[in-house]
Amino acid sequence: MRVIEGIWIALGCVWLIAAAGSKTAARRQSAGSRIGQVAILLFGFWSLALGSQWARRGILAGRFLPESRGTILAGIVVTAAGAGIAIWARLILGSNWSGTVTVKQDHELIRSGPYRFVRHPIYSGLLLGVLGTVIAIGEIRGLLSLAAVFAGLWWKSRTEEGFMMEQFGERYAQYRREVKALIPFVF
Repeated sequence: MRVIEGIWIALGCVWLIAAAGSKTAARRQSAGSRIGQVAILLFGFWSLALGSQWARRGILAGRFLPESRGTILAGIVVTAAGAGIAIWARLILGSNWSGTVTVKQDHELIRSGPYRFVRHPIYSGLLLGVLGTVIAIGEIRGLLSLAAVFAGLWWKSRTEEGFMMEQFGERYAQYRREVKALIPFVF
């Protein structure tokens, strides 16, 4: 599981380094909206954390996948793929990125790289990474974590969609018609 921890740490390091070059925000989501989203996401990631003792009790500690090298390896591969997608999307987004939902000064509508396939590829990559970690852990608590992370990112994506519609109007509406939100060609 150290490999998975390393993947998540590497992702965090990329985020910290890349955040330095972001444009100034012209508009930012409300504090209440942000706090709600962050609370759900923190719960999801906290309950997934390999050392989370609260989440390793009772039924939550039960297994839904067998503990095997193959399962762990599959989880590592899926986690790495998800982190790779999130990093790729973050790099393509460049200075338009923000940890909170914002419209940046001189904001651009990015439709290249992974944004050709889904409108929120950072969230898609994070969800895939969480799914991989859940597979490697194989415990029911992982399913709770995945659901919480999905809920937090879905809420955040809906907030972001509203901002992008206000900023780009019909261009964003067309993008929404052409490109799915999180899973290419599906959802």
